[in-house]
Amino acid sequence: MEKMSEVVAESDYHQLHHMISDAEWECAQVRMELVADANGHRLGSAQSGLLIDGSGFSKKGEKSAGVQRQWNGRHGKVDNCQVGLFGAIAKGDIAALVDARLYLPESWVADAKRCDEAGIPKDCQVHRSKGELALDIVRTARKDGLSFGFVGFDGEFGQLPWLLRILADEGETFMADVHCSQIIYSEDPCPHVPDRKNPRGRAPSCLVSQVEGETVAAWCARQPDGAWRRVLLRPGEKGQLMAEFLCARVYVRDGIEARARRWHLLIRRELDGTKVKYCLCNAAADVGLHELARMQSLRFFVEQAFKEAKSACGMAEYQCRKWDGWHHHMAMVMIATMFLAKERLALRDTAQLLSCEDVVQMIKHRLPTKIIDDYTLVSQIVLRHQRRDAAKQSAYRRKRRMLAPTEFEINVSK
Repeated sequence: MEKMSEVVAESDYHQLHHMISDAEWECAQVRMELVADANGHRLGSAQSGLLIDGSGFSKKGEKSAGVQRQWNGRHGKVDNCQVGLFGAIAKGDIAALVDARLYLPESWVADAKRCDEAGIPKDCQVHRSKGELALDIVRTARKDGLSFGFVGFDGEFGQLPWLLRILADEGETFMADVHCSQIIYSEDPCPHVPDRKNPRGRAPSCLVSQVEGETVAAWCARQPDGAWRRVLLRPGEKGQLMAEFLCARVYVRDGIEARARRWHLLIRRELDGTKVKYCLCNAAADVGLHELARMQSLRFFVEQAFKEAKSACGMAEYQCRKWDGWHHHMAMVMIATMFLAKERLALRDTAQLLSCEDVVQMIKHRLPTKIIDDYTLVSQIVLRHQRRDAAKQSAYRRKRRMLAPTEFEINVSK
């Protein structure tokens, strides 16, 4: 916000700070506008996917809402960070963020004082798993009227059987990555509780399968080379993007339900054979391989949405600590990503290769700026130095109060 206030005409740092950190406005209203924009510009449609993914934001200290040492997917390691769950609407090669939820670890919920200091509302001081947040994003998007044909997940959510089954029962179509250890059955395992064979001990109570299962990796290894089918996905910067796919109808069970579910197993392999992805999809039985491959390949663009939001829209460049501040900042980022998506869609016929960075450069060139001559440039630098010096002196005063000398130290100094 400080950088913005230095260059954006008719802006004020304190007003921007108040709007993000303390002003009372609802992110839900912003989300409704994003849904209207997505549907109105055909980004939301029956061919679109609602892609759910998380992102970590490295932080120092312990004051920022939800911060703790946890997995930071952005850096690929455990880090002191905040984690957010996001929903992005994607169609073709364009995606835009439409929802954001801050993950609150259990350690925070157990400390009401810490939550209050971070401005977390009482009704939000409840631990909700990432899977529960993902389900809430899907339900909210559908309730708000966002148009999408399926929901896409990575392996973090694909390994949650309860989540996939709830979505299937609610009529949602999903394409979910799963781990290579996922168990599948080529025939209906017909889960049942076995008869008691020994009068001694406890009676059997757990469901068992009547058919031997195997992992998706083992099933894939058994398939002949001729079973793989090459599919053209989309044109890329280095030529046509293609991959090889296997598809089969398989049964899966969660160990709780008395019936198995029959879904599509989709396996994607890069042409060089170095990378393999396994997916489960509950689309209709007659959906073809090319459609399944299109749905699976759309997940790439949620990563692109994060990349563009962080490089062009300042998604990770925030210093607010409070709950509302985080959600307000992400609301502004979502507005920006939707604007960039709309501009690229509007200019698709005349500038097919237009990127988010191109649009940002045009905005910087056309918008009025405070820095119009050498004098205003120097004035901004001097003002920046004054703020830094004031912050420095304030920090020193707080440090002196915290480290007030004891009576013994005063006598020694005398």
